[in-house]
Amino acid sequence: MAIRVERVGHVVLKVKDLERAARFYRDVLGLKEVARATLGRPMAFFSTGQNHHDIAVMEVGAEAPQPEPGAVGLYHVALKIGDSLDELRAAKAHLEAHGIKKLHVMDHRVSQSIYLNDPDGNGLELYVDTDPAIWRTDPRAVATAGPLRL
Repeated sequence: MAIRVERVGHVVLKVKDLERAARFYRDVLGLKEVARATLGRPMAFFSTGQNHHDIAVMEVGAEAPQPEPGAVGLYHVALKIGDSLDELRAAKAHLEAHGIKKLHVMDHRVSQSIYLNDPDGNGLELYVDTDPAIWRTDPRAVATAGPLRL
């Protein structure tokens, strides 16, 4: 019998500078910083308020190499920010006000998204959900991507 996974619990991302990453996740994305520790390497833990921690960042040092674009590894982490395009528009304006200009906006039918990178190049997707009946009726809708104008 296979293991029954209930949900994704948290993600740990490697970063070059812990303080720079903490400012981004706390001050730009609005996650609550709940703890710091040195567990082999310095780490900071962040929560959406729904879990003890949802994202942690682990400092690997300024000299750590960037992953190659075509290398195996994590592509992005998706963070739900609401259910309306107004919330997505507000997030886009907020990111731009913080100097984040390299944004890619997509319509996935089941959700609409803004893609960006954190200061270390870790991929993030900020998204809002649409009506769940779309993917419940047509599961293939999950594999849809097209442009979105905000």
